[in-house]
Amino acid sequence: MAKIQFLQLPVPPPSYYAATGNVPLAAASLASCLESKEDPVQGIRPFVVSPEDTDSLGDKELVEKITKEGPDFLGLSLYLWNTERSLYIAKEVKKRNPETTILIGGPEVNEDNPYVLGEEGYDIAVSGEAEHSFRKLMRTVLSKSSLEGLDNVAYRKKEGGLSPFGKPVAADFPLTDFPSPYTTGHLLVDPKRSTYLETVRGCKSQCTYCFYPKSSQNLRTLDIPETIKLITNLKEKGARELVFLDPTFNHRPGFENFLDAIAEVNSDGRMSMFAELRSEGVTPKLATKLRKAGFTRVELGLQSVNEDTLKRVKRYGSPHKVAEVAKMLAGEGMELLLDLIIGLPGDKPDDVERGIHFFLEHGLGEWVQAFPLSVLPGTAMRRDAEKEGLSFMPTPPYRIIETPTFSPRDLTESLYFAEDLLERRLDEFPRPFLCETKPGCNDRVDVDLKHSQIISSQQNISSLEKRLSTWSGSRHHSVWFHTEDLSVDLKRIQTLIEERIGAEPFCTIDFVMELVRVPKSDEVSKLVSQLESKRNSYLSRTLAHRGENLQHRLVFLFDENHTELKKWRDRNGDSLSFLIYEKISNQNIRKINPKKEAFYLIEGSEVDQSDFEFLKEEMDPEAITFSARPLEERWSFEVLGYGEL
Repeated sequence: MAKIQFLQLPVPPPSYYAATGNVPLAAASLASCLESKEDPVQGIRPFVVSPEDTDSLGDKELVEKITKEGPDFLGLSLYLWNTERSLYIAKEVKKRNPETTILIGGPEVNEDNPYVLGEEGYDIAVSGEAEHSFRKLMRTVLSKSSLEGLDNVAYRKKEGGLSPFGKPVAADFPLTDFPSPYTTGHLLVDPKRSTYLETVRGCKSQCTYCFYPKSSQNLRTLDIPETIKLITNLKEKGARELVFLDPTFNHRPGFENFLDAIAEVNSDGRMSMFAELRSEGVTPKLATKLRKAGFTRVELGLQSVNEDTLKRVKRYGSPHKVAEVAKMLAGEGMELLLDLIIGLPGDKPDDVERGIHFFLEHGLGEWVQAFPLSVLPGTAMRRDAEKEGLSFMPTPPYRIIETPTFSPRDLTESLYFAEDLLERRLDEFPRPFLCETKPGCNDRVDVDLKHSQIISSQQNISSLEKRLSTWSGSRHHSVWFHTEDLSVDLKRIQTLIEERIGAEPFCTIDFVMELVRVPKSDEVSKLVSQLESKRNSYLSRTLAHRGENLQHRLVFLFDENHTELKKWRDRNGDSLSFLIYEKISNQNIRKINPKKEAFYLIEGSEVDQSDFEFLKEEMDPEAITFSARPLEERWSFEVLGYGEL
């Protein structure tokens, strides 16, 4: 019997302990649709790579795991955040197991995405909502029949090129046609993670920047009895936080009765819930029902305060209605996410400023998330980008670069201006992993340049470069270079960095150097330039507009007693290209000046509770990290607020 393995890679988080939000619902749904009770696809067994593996395994380990298990088919779900790494994994698996047929699907697989269609390493591409065509595709492949003309499918031809897609057919099957992956066992409920579910597919809105209208404009709902049966099942399995992926949660028919039914199941309040709403139609009565059902967080999209822009992008709606509903929901005790998009066609920098002031005037500033526009594949906005004069990145995250009313500088300055008004950072911070080595973990490697050895192995290696390139790291790991003279070892360090990135190009890596003297400016510049030349992935480009790199971070450390290095840190403390941390003994925490803008690594296995409270209350949370893993984990969850959603 043939075996198909599904791989859905997570959103790469900004730091080691940050949650990935990785629930492979799409992959598990495809696995489940092959096993429908009425008409299962014969001759194939589906498996899903677990979130625990995809969250932790580095590039080398992930490829090794898949090739060792040797599936006949490998299915990859491509999203904005994982496309490049998924395609890399596909190529590497194909090199080792040429007989494995590799399939790709997801929102990134569209006729208007030349980046994905121009890549190699996969055999079959499926566009659109997949279950209705995927079963037919697999039956065709298993019977070794021709794929020519198959709806929504493109395939690799013998000469290597990709065929045109077959006729695009919108999904119209009832959601009850296929079993939930939570009931088939392809997706497990983990109380430590959010539990994602869909009760509606399709969207009545026509927002030009969104993918949903292409997927389907007709709402297909899981009816109330079926949904309540599923939610009850999830609760019994231990689900604590439900995230509804329905495009617009309150557009489903019978919404009020739906909330009443959920409230009955969740009468003990054991589950918290999250969904995205349109403000239109939300009344005080509905707001109360949402609270009673267990909704603790809700997202509302304002997008722009310019009503002409809202009409232009077919969002429509009223900013004042959004504010009214936001205050209504906040009054019910819910936390909010209020969206503002920077760079929409028709908007100007003044509109962003007005949007932030609008939220502040309504007392809603704490919940605003403002972010640059992404021109996504499969959207009307991408189709009309040339006509609208939009310039955007051709690869993920497809971020807007310029519009007729926003220069590149305007886009960045609008974000910074929003941050100034809101008095907080709106992007992720590239928090490095500076914890001590732990036996059995492959998330840190220490390189002793004086003795040409990996410290943990206690073994001299004739080729340290080869040793570092063959080492398998975790998805996020750190490489520590121990040098007595950076000038002497610089070229070798650069070679080792090159080897490590080449070995695992999509891992998050912190390159750490403990300084014993002030480095020369050209030494630092060479290291910065090297990492800048490696901005070839979604994660490395996400903060490029800030001059920061979420994937490859350069970190310098120095001892708290080194006066000259403190002065050097003070001169370079505003650098965006590298981070400088002062090592502080856990006995000297109270000597830290909270008014000084600097980063600190707290050493020691324990910290007095009063000192922990001092750091928590007086310091910028992102300025503090710990060498002890339990303390870093505690800080991440208790102070930084990392957690699932």
